[in-house]
Amino acid sequence: MLLPEGFTQKYQQLLGDEAAAFLASFDKSGYKGFRLNPLKPRPKQVNLDLTQPINYTQWGYFGSVNGRTVDHQAGYVYSQEPSAMYVGEVAAPRPGERVLDLCAAPGGKTTHLAGFMQQTGLLVSNEIMPKRARILAENVERFGCRNVVITNETPDHLAKHFPDYFDRILVDAPCSGEGMFRKDHSATQYWTPAYPTECAKRQREILTEAVKMLKPGGQLIYSTCTFSPEEDEQMMAWLVATYPEFSLVPVERATGMVAGRPDWADGNPALKNTVRLFPHLLAGEGHFIAKLQKAGQPEVIDVKRPRKKKRAKSTNQLSKEQLAVWQAFAQENLSGITFKQLIVFGEQLYALPQALKLDRLNVVRPGLHLGTFKAHRFEPAYALALALVPEQFKQRLTLTTADYQRYVHGDTFPSELAGKTWLLLLYEGKTVGFGKLVNQTVKNFFPKGLRFVAD
Repeated sequence: MLLPEGFTQKYQQLLGDEAAAFLASFDKSGYKGFRLNPLKPRPKQVNLDLTQPINYTQWGYFGSVNGRTVDHQAGYVYSQEPSAMYVGEVAAPRPGERVLDLCAAPGGKTTHLAGFMQQTGLLVSNEIMPKRARILAENVERFGCRNVVITNETPDHLAKHFPDYFDRILVDAPCSGEGMFRKDHSATQYWTPAYPTECAKRQREILTEAVKMLKPGGQLIYSTCTFSPEEDEQMMAWLVATYPEFSLVPVERATGMVAGRPDWADGNPALKNTVRLFPHLLAGEGHFIAKLQKAGQPEVIDVKRPRKKKRAKSTNQLSKEQLAVWQAFAQENLSGITFKQLIVFGEQLYALPQALKLDRLNVVRPGLHLGTFKAHRFEPAYALALALVPEQFKQRLTLTTADYQRYVHGDTFPSELAGKTWLLLLYEGKTVGFGKLVNQTVKNFFPKGLRFVAD
């Protein structure tokens, strides 16, 4: 692999005798991985090889995923580069917390955080680029997350809206991408010796806003996919020097991971608490991860007895007619699950994970999309189907292989069932979407933009 000359020279100087092995690793094949979804029932019942677990993440495995399989379509797996999985493991939010994923697209780390939170608390997942924010929303929807609000905002605007608000914040910072050179060769084309410094400027701006949103006693997790000291150790040295209320806490190192290098920054020995993932030392790409603690007493969260909150006044309240239509649908179809914080955007109904003011924010997905109000009726959303376990919907239909192939292609298919009702469709025991039974024909509600020819 042809590396930029300035890159080679830089790391020969920084790594010394270790540089040869480091640079040679770029000529080797990378590694693929996937995570199972702990939000799904029986998450290990997938048609994938689970004999190669990744030892530093509880849900990760080496291997590749076919995007046309039911395991992928039903949200049971998420393809993710192995080293990147360690970021979510280090963050490890607890159920009931308020969490912010500040630079979230395409969604690997958001879905990982959601797995830890088990549909409780609040996870605000933000992406500044509109197109990438839509991709993020699609991945969150497929994973079946019910506690995620997706925003398309600048960090400074979020900071004004959420001062001292979050228990945990993840900043997976946009960076020079040196750690992804092997995975994405095109990343070498825009790298210059000055590029890491340019990225570091943007990272400081992001972190300046992130610290404002963390409550006392909270944790800030910072990560990059670059080897650059300017964006890694030097960035953390800057943060703890600028904000003395923050301290670096040790990140556990699995086999092949190494400590950060104080000598690549200001010599602060606490920088050894950070962790580096090098491709010549472990089976994965390059990453840097740090965990910082903000001084103060963290709030003790009792998941069984959630915080009491004043109900937020909503400008998106349901009309009496809409509420009646939704309640009729829920009573007829849902079982053992309720949604309390309901808001409407136009004709779209959402369930907020918590009472939350969303005015003056650019919101892509204000919680779980429940469905759409039509003329005196309610049409459930694909997102609702993927967020349900089978027992939470009264009328269910198990699809044959032929029926599933018709479903994902967008076709109707016959059924021996009679009547007119909504059906939760299952294939291989997995929830795959909704169908509408009409005169022994199942009308197809698989989203048009997702349709494909199943293998």
